[in-house]
Amino acid sequence: MESSVLVIGGGIAGLTVTHELAKLGIKVELVEKEPFLGGHAIQLTCKATESCAKCGACMVQEKLSNVICNENIIIHTGANLERISKNGRFIYNIQLNQNGTDKSKCTDYSSSADAVVMATGFEPFNPVKKPYGYKVFKNVITNLELEGILKINGNAVRPSDGAPPDKIAFIQCVGSRDSKLNHLWCSKICCASALRMARVIKTRKPETSVTFFYIDIQGSGKDFEALYEKAREDFRMIRAIPGDIYKTEDDRIKTSFFDCLSKKNIEEVYDMIVLSVAMIPGQGTKKLAEILGIIPCDTGFVGSCENNDIAGAGGVFVAGTAGGPLSIAESITHAVKTAWDVVKYIKTRDQGAKGSRGQEDYGD
Repeated sequence: MESSVLVIGGGIAGLTVTHELAKLGIKVELVEKEPFLGGHAIQLTCKATESCAKCGACMVQEKLSNVICNENIIIHTGANLERISKNGRFIYNIQLNQNGTDKSKCTDYSSSADAVVMATGFEPFNPVKKPYGYKVFKNVITNLELEGILKINGNAVRPSDGAPPDKIAFIQCVGSRDSKLNHLWCSKICCASALRMARVIKTRKPETSVTFFYIDIQGSGKDFEALYEKAREDFRMIRAIPGDIYKTEDDRIKTSFFDCLSKKNIEEVYDMIVLSVAMIPGQGTKKLAEILGIIPCDTGFVGSCENNDIAGAGGVFVAGTAGGPLSIAESITHAVKTAWDVVKYIKTRDQGAKGSRGQEDYGD
């Protein structure tokens, strides 16, 4: 019997691990609950200005092209895993819905696999309960919503009237590094992503004033230091967390913050405020972990803690941000490693089953 793997989640990590396994001749079934592949990464905008910003937004298209029409890959979109059990192999049932929300038109599909990869990704934190007026004031948006605005319009525009903002504030760490929520982790990508989006906005409309409110600035990659130094020259960087937000009579946004230098509360007005929201464990990850009998870490992510790494436990593997916050580049690297861990697991299992009869060659 040919070796096969079930990959759950069609974001950047799921696409990567699927392609890596298929290249080695392993049959893969890729299951994605949304009607499209690409996850959150497909919604991101290119942040190049004078040159490539190495943001990773373009990489999802490459990963998509790798899995489409590959004879070793079966893709199910608009699909939900209903049941899975293990009796030597993993036996699973998925519900396919190609007709929107009409569940009466769903069909069931069953198959089996030698291993399962959880690539169920993350969810963006919903800041509606934070004191920033999200979903109350149209011109308070999230970083992911700004990504979409830039991708569609080419530059920032206010949701309320479509006008380009003259004064923008970014508020970092909304929903992360927050002891009240027990979200103590850093989401890793927010600072670099927000700074790059601000750079795009400033390049295309130089008169735009940009302010960053932050706890501290975190980033990775060899170009991050240069990005940060340029940001300090061109943007106001304020180490403070703003207080409540209010709408002004002329449809702008007022907020206040404590200025450490003057030791005073300062009020400022902006045309638009962008909330950089946390990466939090997805409901799909929690549900799947429960089905597979896996206990997540205290964070709610799976396999992200040193003392609770489930990688390869009984044929179940984790790829990408299901295991914790990662950048696009880090998700791809993690997914490649996961693919090789899966291969080693299958080869080891086959060696035990076949004994002296030999084994199929998946590559060295």
